[in-house]
Amino acid sequence: NRALPWVTAEVKAPRIEFRSFESKIVGAKVSYHVYTPLAYDDPKSRLPVLYWLHGTEGGVVGVRPVAELFHDAIQAKKQPAMFVVFVNGLPRRFWADSKDGSAPVETVFVTELIPEVDKQYRTIAKREGRILEGFSMGGYGAARIGFKHPDLFAGVSILAGGPLDLEFEGPRAIHNPMLRKQILTDVCSSDMEYFKKISPWLIAESSAEKLREKKMVIRQAVGNRDNTRDLNAKFHERMADLQIPHEYTELPN
Repeated sequence: NRALPWVTAEVKAPRIEFRSFESKIVGAKVSYHVYTPLAYDDPKSRLPVLYWLHGTEGGVVGVRPVAELFHDAIQAKKQPAMFVVFVNGLPRRFWADSKDGSAPVETVFVTELIPEVDKQYRTIAKREGRILEGFSMGGYGAARIGFKHPDLFAGVSILAGGPLDLEFEGPRAIHNPMLRKQILTDVCSSDMEYFKKISPWLIAESSAEKLREKKMVIRQAVGNRDNTRDLNAKFHERMADLQIPHEYTELPN
């Protein structure tokens, strides 16, 4: 569906670049933003990439503050210099290909955007140079896409990921029935079996052996007062049952 917001508004901020490319899959332009650290000013530098996946309502509003967090951490030497690519995953699309084919979000990201970034920037263009991270719906997306493609990413960071249940009946879904219905319609064509098929829960089960074999670094974190806390804890317990090595943290307050 070319009418979907494949091109977002541009965020103008220090060290932020607004880019777009012609997507053969969509048949239209697709946009993204990139934070470039000061280290990239050295023309000999080649840096790793963190792909940031946004939450339910889209990622434009978060580009500036999230980029500032990464910039400050890099400047304070709390983390290595890296690109941060803010992927446009469309609002309320679960970082998945819709069942009806109208919004191939995952396929555009994996097969088109990653090669595009490697082409346009001096990246470390291999698995060891890529991390996938996301918040809320983006944490859900980081888990499902990262676990499906451990050959593309060395690390996955799941921050307050959701929804992490197979019934889509967590606190936010229950308290927002119209939003739940809209997402199920747009992404899954109202098919709960498709919702289960694309869920991180089942993908973790089918990918556990490969995740262990690839030694993927997995971090999961959630606030102890977050409404996704209980489902995140259950997902952590399920990964432990599957013997998927990972770090789990509950942040106070």
